[in-house]
This record gives sequence, C-alpha cells and structure tokens, in this order.
Amino acid sequence: MSEIALVYVPYGSRAEAEAAGHQMVQERLAACANVLGEGCSIYPWDGVIEQSAETVVLFKAAPDRCAALMTAIAQAHAYDLPAILTWPAQTTPAYAAWVHEKTRPDARLD
Repeated sequence: MSEIALVYVPYGSRAEAEAAGHQMVQERLAACANVLGEGCSIYPWDGVIEQSAETVVLFKAAPDRCAALMTAIAQAHAYDLPAILTWPAQTTPAYAAWVHEKTRPDARLD
C-alpha cells in the first residue's frame, strides 16, 4: 500500500491551476494538489512554434482513482488537448494510507 499515482498537468494560469486543484480534492479524486511555480512551454501547434507561460499542478491520488481523476481533469480543462501525465510513485506507508483514505468517494475532508 505504499504506492500512489502522481498526475502532472499544466494550466494556462495560476487561477485555473488552483481552481482545478480545489475541484479535484473536493471531488475526492486527488488527496493533494501541489500548484507549482510558473514555467514556460514551447511546442508546435497549428504549424507554428508556440511559447506559453503555464502553471503546473502535481496531483497525488490512489492508483485506483487515477483514471477517474484524469477523465475529470480532461473534461474540465480549458485546453483542446491538455497534457495529463501520470506515473506510479513509492512513498511511506503512512502517507500512502492517507492518500488512499482521502480519495475514497465517501472520505471526510477533515
């Protein structure tokens, strides 16, 4: 039970990132959302090299809630094609238990 899922998602603004973090924790899809500092993304889009300021959120979830979290993020995201990346992570048994507990659909938020 020491495995959790990390989900990395860039947003177009800090306000969007914070709102997504609040929404996913409120919906118990993520136990925690770390809103990181602003970064710069460079990528091709519609035949042009684009450069955008973005704010990344690192969500922490139980592995069995990861698919639902990714679906909810994709549905709520402002981008046409949001980058939603996930990978497993090992952590302490106590922290993993907390993540698993807080992402149960019937979990209390306290």
